[in-house]
Amino acid sequence: MMLTGSAQLTRTSATCPKLLIGTRGQVRSSQSVEYCGRVFSRDQLPDDERVSWSDGILELSKQEKVKPQALTCRMLCMSVKFVHRVSPGKSFARPGTPIRKQRRSMAPPLAAMPDVRTPRVLSIQSHTVQGYVGNKAAVFPLQLLGFEVDPINSVQFSNHTGKYFHIRCYSIVRGQVLDGDQLWALIEGLEANDLLYYTHLLTGYIGSLSFLEMVLQVLQKLRAVNPNLIYVCDPVMGDEGKFYIKPELAPVFRSKVVPVASMLTPNQFELEILTGSSIRTEKEALQACETLHALGPSQVIITSLDIDNKLLLIGSDKPNKDEPAKQFRISMPKIPAYFTGTGDLMTALLLGWSYKYQNDLAKAAELAVSSLQGVLRRTISDYEEAGVSPNLKQLELRLVQSQTEISSPKLAYRAEKL
Repeated sequence: MMLTGSAQLTRTSATCPKLLIGTRGQVRSSQSVEYCGRVFSRDQLPDDERVSWSDGILELSKQEKVKPQALTCRMLCMSVKFVHRVSPGKSFARPGTPIRKQRRSMAPPLAAMPDVRTPRVLSIQSHTVQGYVGNKAAVFPLQLLGFEVDPINSVQFSNHTGKYFHIRCYSIVRGQVLDGDQLWALIEGLEANDLLYYTHLLTGYIGSLSFLEMVLQVLQKLRAVNPNLIYVCDPVMGDEGKFYIKPELAPVFRSKVVPVASMLTPNQFELEILTGSSIRTEKEALQACETLHALGPSQVIITSLDIDNKLLLIGSDKPNKDEPAKQFRISMPKIPAYFTGTGDLMTALLLGWSYKYQNDLAKAAELAVSSLQGVLRRTISDYEEAGVSPNLKQLELRLVQSQTEISSPKLAYRAEKL
C-alpha cells in the first residue's frame, strides 16, 4: 500500500489506528495485510489511502500496480523516501525507521556483566591456524580453569614462523597482521555494546611500536570501566641473547608498559633488557625483581632462569610498597627438546592460578609449573609413541590431550622461600 505524509502520520479513521514510525507489519495473504498491529482485509482498508482491490491486484495508485506477493510500501519521511519490499509471511519494520532503531533488544552476555563472578580476560596475542602459540596456547587453558576469554589476534598466521627457535620447521608462512587502527575498531565495537568489562588484560608478542602504543590506550580504556583490572604482561622481546622484536621497542616496554602492569612474566634475557643489568646469579635476579617492583608491577615472575646449569623459576610478590617482597624459587627439570608456545602457556597458567590463589603467588606458581611440566611430558610421550624423536623437532604442545594436567595438575614442584 502507499503511505504518504510527514515524519509522523496521524490518520485515525475508525478502521485505521494511528500510524507511527516503528510499528511493524506483515503481508498475510493476497486478501489481507497486517500493519499497525492489526490485520485488514481488502474491505477494511481505509478509503483515504487510495487502495483498492481488483482481480487479485492491489492498486496503490493510478500509476502503479503490484501484486500483493511483492508488496511495495512507501513512506515519505523527513524528506527521504524509504522503500521496503516484502513477501507474504515476511515481517517488516515501518518504512522510515533508521536501522539502529530497529534493533531488537537482547539480554547482555552474562560474562560481560560486572556483577557476575566469572572472571573475564581480554587476550591480545598472536594466533596460528595450526599449532599452539599465542592465543591458541592461552585461551583453551584459561577456559579450562574457569575463565571467559575474549581473544584479539594481533597476527593470524597459517602456522608459527619458527624464527624464535634454533630449528625452522616450516619454510612457508601465510597470514595477516592486525594494525593499531584495526585493534581500536574492535575495542570501539565492544564499547558501543557495553562489553568492555574485563577482570584481566593479557598481552604477549607485540611486533610494532604503533600496536604497542594502541595496547596501552586499550588498557587505559579498560581500567576506566574497571579500575581493578589486572594487567598480566608477558614482555616478549627475545631469548638466549637474541631479540624477537625490533630493539627500539625495548625502551617503550621499560618506560611505558612496566609501570602499568600488574604482573610481569619475563624470561632471563627479557629481565636483563627491562632492568639494564646482567643476570648471572640468583641474587642478581632477586635484585632485578626489586627494580621492577619499584617501577610498578606488584608481581614479577622470571619464568626461566638458567644458572649453574640449573633451570629455575623466580617469583617475587610485593603487594604493599612499604613491605618487603615475598620471594621464592622453583627448580625445574631441563628437557632436551624444543617446544613452541611454552612461554605463552606458562603466562596463561600463572594468570589463572594466581587469580584462584590471590594471596599466595608461590602456590599459584607451583600449580602453574606442575601443569606446564605435565603438558610437556604428555607431548613428549605422544611424539615418542608416534615414532618421532623429541630432540629433532619443534614439538607442538598437546593441549587437548592434556586437559587433566591443565585443570587438575599433580603438585610435583614446590616453592622454596628466599
